[in-house]
Amino acid sequence: MAHVFVYGTLKRGQPNHQVLLDSSHGWAALRGQGRTAEPHPLVIAGQHNIPYLLRLPGRGHCVAGEIYAVDEQMLQFLDEFEGCPDMYQRTLVRIEVLKWEGKRSAPVETPAADSTMQCFVYSTATYSPEWALLPYHDNYDSQGTHGLRYNPRENR
Repeated sequence: MAHVFVYGTLKRGQPNHQVLLDSSHGWAALRGQGRTAEPHPLVIAGQHNIPYLLRLPGRGHCVAGEIYAVDEQMLQFLDEFEGCPDMYQRTLVRIEVLKWEGKRSAPVETPAADSTMQCFVYSTATYSPEWALLPYHDNYDSQGTHGLRYNPRENR
């Protein structure tokens, strides 16, 4: 079992969330709400307005997202879905737990609010240099006030 922090189109209410619900990809369960413990630039970039967490820790904002427990099958699916390692790279990042919604029966899976935990995050170190100059966001919403509508895969 692994924990994955999602900050973009995989969050609830976002265009790609359904892949986390599809049991043919493996198992995933929402465990809590969190944010990166260190600031990172979250930008919306490319011709399809895709959210990217740039691997530039210390710049940008602490980014909000959701913490999921996933099995190995789902983790492998997410690697492929996220274009790992070319488009995104899966790395461990320290996440501040804001609200825990997971099971309370297993102490290992019950971090207290305001604690931190290591989660896999799909971020990128392979981006165009001008992306570092784009506006930084602290929370992604595909319908947000930024006006940059995500172009779903099925429309490409």
